Amino acid sequence: MVVTRGVPVLAWSSALRSDTAKQLTRLAEQPWVVHHVAAMPDAHVSEGVAVGSVFATRDVVVPGALGTDLGCGVSAVRFETAPRVDRRALEALLDAWTQRIPVGDEEHRRPLVDVPRTLFDAPLSTNELERTRARLVPRHLGTLGGGNHFVELDRAHDGTTWLLVHTGSRGLGGSIGHHHGRIAGKLGALSLDAPDGRAFWSDLSWALDFAKANRDAIMAQAIAAAREVLGLEPDDDSRLDLHHNFAQREEHFGEACVVHRKGAIHAPEGRLALIPGSMGTASYVVRGRGHAAAFASASHGAGRVMTRREARAHISRHHLERQLRGVVFDASRQHLVEEAPTAYRDVMEVLEDETDLVEPVLRLEPLVVLKG
Repeated sequence: MVVTRGVPVLAWSSALRSDTAKQLTRLAEQPWVVHHVAAMPDAHVSEGVAVGSVFATRDVVVPGALGTDLGCGVSAVRFETAPRVDRRALEALLDAWTQRIPVGDEEHRRPLVDVPRTLFDAPLSTNELERTRARLVPRHLGTLGGGNHFVELDRAHDGTTWLLVHTGSRGLGGSIGHHHGRIAGKLGALSLDAPDGRAFWSDLSWALDFAKANRDAIMAQAIAAAREVLGLEPDDDSRLDLHHNFAQREEHFGEACVVHRKGAIHAPEGRLALIPGSMGTASYVVRGRGHAAAFASASHGAGRVMTRREARAHISRHHLERQLRGVVFDASRQHLVEEAPTAYRDVMEVLEDETDLVEPVLRLEPLVVLKG
């Protein structure tokens, strides 16, 4: 536990850095935080609020505590067939994904996926956001973005094959987050009983829907390529999807709360969830334990131990290729040193820190990775 002048910080990390602890302390000292702040095992410094922060309020929402990649999360599906495939076939799959799924700053010059009309049904809070939506939805739906976003084919220890997609709301979520962040201030809270708070809550709900639709669109393209190249068929009943930058109404400690999760997943008791590792290490399907003190939450990944700048300075391309020698990826992309396994905590250490939050169910080893 981290002692603060506000509410306590309960940390599940055995490797909590002092700069992360300072951000968590600053959050815990805000007047609108109730009960305590829960820090996940993968907690690390980020803009405004540390990644891996979970906290509750009573009747306010804090836009600056959620970041700008609203609704970012991970989807997964298991394939009914799991053939052994050679490296050449996996390279063909990566090439097919590259042709179908724009990454980084790339966007669709013309829509390659059908845009659901429901994405335009709910009004956004300003005319400017409406115009941004009309312009960006056709361009960004079905695009991966950059950073640690990925599409990945994994082999589980039980012999099954899994497809994972990690991305969020792209430029739309960023526009919504920046707009309401300017209204609220850096760590300002908006009352849900006031127009500004209701406007952000409505726009946030839309951003979560768009993030999910974006993962669905990418998943459809990735599955189509896996079917064509490898003959794989998905088991639709196995589908999982989880946000990890969001706020929602829940009940904790006998009262209604607004739980904010930045870089953390909701892990109620018995519910399956996903905790991805780095691009060269395992990911896990886990089962939530619904731990009360963690607001029924868990980590969203392995957690960075190097900033992107530090990774570029200390990790060579040769080192990256050596770490990923068993994984098919695009070695020509120089910036991928930022996503080297060395830049992240060992996901096994993270899981050991949260044994009371989740139970590991399946270990997924990466075979081929498309990074943003």
